[in-house]
Amino acid sequence: MVNDAVWVRGTIVVASALLTVLFARSAARGSRRGYLLLRIVSAVMLVAIVVIIALPGTFPLWMKGEQAVCGLLLLGVALQVNNKHLRSVFTG
Repeated sequence: MVNDAVWVRGTIVVASALLTVLFARSAARGSRRGYLLLRIVSAVMLVAIVVIIALPGTFPLWMKGEQAVCGLLLLGVALQVNNKHLRSVFTG
């Protein structure tokens, strides 16, 4: 089943993924702003994924499963960009 909510969320996933790549590339080049935006986007996307999984009936089970896998991968990103060492690189 593919409803309007799935199409909207799918579009948001593509857009946020592109932004994440751009911010990661910017942070890898030493940009503090890129690093900060990467931290913000990864946290916001994780919250959105948790909400999607928790909402009853809005999204089909296959999409909740897909979002759970993406969320686990994104959790790895969020943990990395928020670790003490990396934060010190961009604040010092």
